[in-house]
Amino acid sequence: MKTVVFYLDFISPYAYLAFEAWPRALAGVDAEVIYRPVLFAGILRHYSQLGPAEIAPKRDWTYRQVLWQARQHSIALDMPRQHPFNPLALLRLSLACAETVSGTASHEVCARLFRHAWVGGAAADDPERLNMLTAQVSPSFSPDGADVKAALRANTDAAIARGVFGVPAFEVDGQIFWGFDALPMLRAYLLGDPFFSGPWQSVAAVGEGVVRRG
Repeated sequence: MKTVVFYLDFISPYAYLAFEAWPRALAGVDAEVIYRPVLFAGILRHYSQLGPAEIAPKRDWTYRQVLWQARQHSIALDMPRQHPFNPLALLRLSLACAETVSGTASHEVCARLFRHAWVGGAAADDPERLNMLTAQVSPSFSPDGADVKAALRANTDAAIARGVFGVPAFEVDGQIFWGFDALPMLRAYLLGDPFFSGPWQSVAAVGEGVVRRG
């Protein structure tokens, strides 16, 4: 059985779509999933990139596309009142609900937190809603504790070191699959598609061409 690490941030509608689509996309595949929350903003900062919602024309397209994709895949999705929102409280809460602060989150807790952000159209970082959510999930540790904060930083640093450059991302056998639309490719890999011993490997031989500076 393969182990797949699912890197996620609750700020990402694509991560939400991937989370909801996962059971159907990987139906019949023998794989264990580990949910690892990371700070998407930290990954963007590492690569000196803006998020899709920080580029005005791309922002509009992103929201329209995710609403379309949600409809195509029969996934409930309502845009939150504001986006981007600050996801730190949700990320830390997801880690604080584990039996030990190990950097992983449970499927059940991730489901509650994703739907808090992406179903209903309310503000995901509204303090009153966050207090209610915290009471519902009953964290084992303080989300504001030093160990929880350290676990989130460690997750983000480790993800970058593993080659993760965005969310959602899936790591299996040291290979990174990025994006909601990568789920069919991930499924093919897990089923042993020969593509991954040929064309997949061939990209390493592609030389770097023109490089923009600044």
